[in-house]
Amino acid sequence: MTQVAERPAWKIDSKTISQTFLMAARNAPDALYCKTASIQLSYSDAAGAIQTLANELHPSIHGRTVAIILPNSAAFLIAYFAVLFAGGKPALVNYGHPQSTVEELLAGLNAAITISDRTFEGIPNRLLNEQIVKELHKPVCFKTLRDPGKATDIAAILFSGGTTGLPKQVPHTNASIVATMERGDWGWQTKDQDVWLPVAPFTHIYGYLMGLANPLMRAGAVILPERFQPDLIVEMLVDEKVTIFGGGPPAIYQAVMASEKFENAAFPNLRICPGGGAPFPIDVHRRWHAATGLKIYEGYGMTEIAPITINTEHDGVKPGSAGKAVPDTVVEIVDLETGTVVLGTGQTGEIRVKGPHMMTGYTGNFEETLQTLKHGYIYTGDIGTVDDAGFLTITDRKKNVIFVNGFNVFPREIEELLLNHPAISGSCVVAHSHARSGEVPIAFVTLRSAADIDEIIAYCRENLIAYKLPARVFILESMPLTTAGKVDRIKLQNSLEK
Repeated sequence: MTQVAERPAWKIDSKTISQTFLMAARNAPDALYCKTASIQLSYSDAAGAIQTLANELHPSIHGRTVAIILPNSAAFLIAYFAVLFAGGKPALVNYGHPQSTVEELLAGLNAAITISDRTFEGIPNRLLNEQIVKELHKPVCFKTLRDPGKATDIAAILFSGGTTGLPKQVPHTNASIVATMERGDWGWQTKDQDVWLPVAPFTHIYGYLMGLANPLMRAGAVILPERFQPDLIVEMLVDEKVTIFGGGPPAIYQAVMASEKFENAAFPNLRICPGGGAPFPIDVHRRWHAATGLKIYEGYGMTEIAPITINTEHDGVKPGSAGKAVPDTVVEIVDLETGTVVLGTGQTGEIRVKGPHMMTGYTGNFEETLQTLKHGYIYTGDIGTVDDAGFLTITDRKKNVIFVNGFNVFPREIEELLLNHPAISGSCVVAHSHARSGEVPIAFVTLRSAADIDEIIAYCRENLIAYKLPARVFILESMPLTTAGKVDRIKLQNSLEK
């Protein structure tokens, strides 16, 4: 008798993300889909609003791009799926961008309309907010709500998280999005009707997975805070019985642990705490586990391909690493000079990757595509090592390496050391030009208890070789963050020029 291999639990039966939503809505119509401070929708409620808006939009957007410019909200979720069910291509524009940046991005999209809570000059707008979503809510007709999408159609146009220049368009097909969702679930091992609390913007690949895409796989509920405010997040984790906290970068976890409400809070329902967006210092892992009894499942990805690696219970967890490669994904370390010599275990070089969920290029940006896509791989621009067990550790960003008197200094090493000081709660090290050394490291720190600069410098001198010593240390009340929740290195670096 021929045996058929069992389908892995993390595989999806649908070919598009819209089909995944439709399956969840049909199988669990009364399950909670999303909840905010002003609205609560079941899966059937959301399907009804999506169908109403999709029917309205179809004549004007079928086959065309639509720019969605909204904060994380029920309105964003309804807009996204309405565009797909209407046959359009959703472009997810970060709501936190300055008006001038949004206008530049719109100019490169040739969008049919924008869907936003504000208008933009020179392009039609469909006004949408949560009050309007309530008005769109009509009973769904599942017989007529059909997904027109194919695996090869664009499911999302995301924008690279570059810190200089205009963000690049990264189109992902349904096939690559489904492959992305599957690999995320391979790592997180979610359950039916989990309760998710995402904080990263849906326009960021991490927020997209944690709040928009992966909750659909098992008809999960998405609880949306109005803003990222640590006290509020602690309250919601408890009150909403959250099972999956889409924390994101280490700065998010650090901020939550700094909340006055965190110390006495209990999280009996919380089960999975993913992390990503930036390498996690060991100190953050240690403090979170000591406070909650839970591990942070750190992973690694980028707009161009995510996830790449994840720490998992089934394949192993190594704090400080980004985990092991997700299924059918190749992770290699290559030399920094040519990018063609594959290095051995434990050697440091640039990380290059390939897999079924990788992008095929940047829209309208041939030169940048050639720089990133080479020899069939995505060259990440990150520096790291792979150990004997297959765990990837990210040392730093290639562009963040500080060149001191001909030596390579990796900011993360200094940041990790600083976080081991009992008074320091956050750290960031950046390069600053220097007449004799070429560059020198400059450290910015936040404190959890009293300490002065001389004490911190003395601590560094005891633990670092001379060329790695911070030339200066600045104490901040809080770290500036990007819209993706990462420490804003560029802002810190620019502050040195003033």
